[in-house]
Amino acid sequence: MATLHLRIVSQEEELVNCQAEQVSAPSEHGEITILPGHTALVAKLQVGELNYTTKQKQESIVVSAGFLTVSRENEVIVIVDSAVSDRDISLQKAEAAVKAARESIVSSEKQEELVRAEAVLRKALLEIKVAQRTKKTKL
Repeated sequence: MATLHLRIVSQEEELVNCQAEQVSAPSEHGEITILPGHTALVAKLQVGELNYTTKQKQESIVVSAGFLTVSRENEVIVIVDSAVSDRDISLQKAEAAVKAARESIVSSEKQEELVRAEAVLRKALLEIKVAQRTKKTKL
């Protein structure tokens, strides 16, 4: 059976370099799913949950904005500003980030601060959702 060569890279590290059966990612136009033999593609990603399936299991990663490319050779490369695997999510840190972001939203006086706080809030809430669903998190 054909597979995809998946690489997920953030500014800090390469999180994934494996063979995958499918990849689903949050593009700016909705969720896209890539299977072996997919046509070449470049897509802009938004904050969301990226899922991929290997022979052993399904994995989830919370990603920030970035890009996804698919080559004719079944290679999928995801480049994002930041990403955290479901098993690396700290529920306590995410909950603290939600609290801090909500406080910033209430107290922010500048539009830039408000936008930044809203982005932090969205990402932290998504991390909590993924952590609760997968139950693979660090305390």
